[in-house]
Amino acid sequence: MLQVAELNQYYGGSHILRGLSFDVKSGEITCLLGRNGVGKSTLLRCLMGLLPAKSGEIRWQGKAINALKPHQRVQAGIAYVPQGREIFPRLTVEENLLMGLARFAGSEAKKVPEEIYQLFPVLRDMKARRGGDLSGGQQQQLAIGRALACRPQLLILDEPTEGIQPSVIKEIGAVIRQLAQRGDMAILLVEQFYDFAAELADSYLVMSRGEIVQRGRGAAMEQDNVRRLVAI
Repeated sequence: MLQVAELNQYYGGSHILRGLSFDVKSGEITCLLGRNGVGKSTLLRCLMGLLPAKSGEIRWQGKAINALKPHQRVQAGIAYVPQGREIFPRLTVEENLLMGLARFAGSEAKKVPEEIYQLFPVLRDMKARRGGDLSGGQQQQLAIGRALACRPQLLILDEPTEGIQPSVIKEIGAVIRQLAQRGDMAILLVEQFYDFAAELADSYLVMSRGEIVQRGRGAAMEQDNVRRLVAI
């Protein structure tokens, strides 16, 4: 689904991403792990076109997308839930979800897909409440729901467990696994919380200083001593 080859990015004189190459496959959860400041969020911004890659190639479903703008990548089937969630605090839950749908279906979108409420029942219960009045965990569910409204084939999640209570982390994990098991979606999960990643990963990548220093199958993470590489 997604192929990244020799991707490089710089900030001033600093080489932030150093020749990254990896694939993300449909029906699988690929977990990207690494400590703070290794370039994970910069990579995601490059994948979404928010930051142009200096060199290298990003291919989506066999076609190079380096020249596509962010909204064109969304229309091509790539959805992104950024760190910090970035919901609209003054809009209701339902209006937030419709905003996600409008990016894909146009401004005439009037109905939230039922699947979103099935995945996150709390959003149905709170659809008339303003986004800013939700808890952090509920806002994260809303952000994921908004991304799913455009029916993506690739879902990119940046630190979805950050600042969230354990019970909601478990619920979000169950939804991520359910989405992957459908077989028609690829998921790229960027995470610092090792246990959450290890429970979900079909494959893993470890970043350090802008490079991928280790990769493998999710089932081998403990054996490969990945925890040591990402521990703070």
